[in-house]
Amino acid sequence: MELALYVLAAALIVGGLLGSILPVLPGIPMVFGGIWLAAAVDGYQHLGVWWLVVIGALGVAGIAVDFVASTLGAKRVGASRRALWGAALGTVVGMFFGIPGLLIGPFAGALIGELASGNSVLRATHVGVGTWLGLLFGTLVKLVISFVMVGLFGLALLFG
Repeated sequence: MELALYVLAAALIVGGLLGSILPVLPGIPMVFGGIWLAAAVDGYQHLGVWWLVVIGALGVAGIAVDFVASTLGAKRVGASRRALWGAALGTVVGMFFGIPGLLIGPFAGALIGELASGNSVLRATHVGVGTWLGLLFGTLVKLVISFVMVGLFGLALLFG
């Protein structure tokens, strides 16, 4: 039974790393769940409470970055307040439409918000692209944080 739980923990971690890139899977929560499962099976001998708190805090930061990345991308290019709200709303609505929705939602939301502010189509497109680049940057940060979490897990196993 213990071996099966370790295999499940490894599958969660690998699936979480993939989920850091693919928006269909909840990447960081899966990585943390796999790490926590492995620690529990081990009886928390190598990975104690403080390691889990640090890894969990990193995970929370990664999730926060994921939610605000597209909005920050829009803000970076000088988007209007309506475009920022549009990017945030587009991200939330896009979640319900899988990968296409997560790719198009923030862009479309920022574009519509910027157009609603009375700006030109060119300016609105610029803001939409900035939003999309923010989303791409957020995915990169999420992936890096996921690997740092796994790296800390490995350090804890070696030195814990």
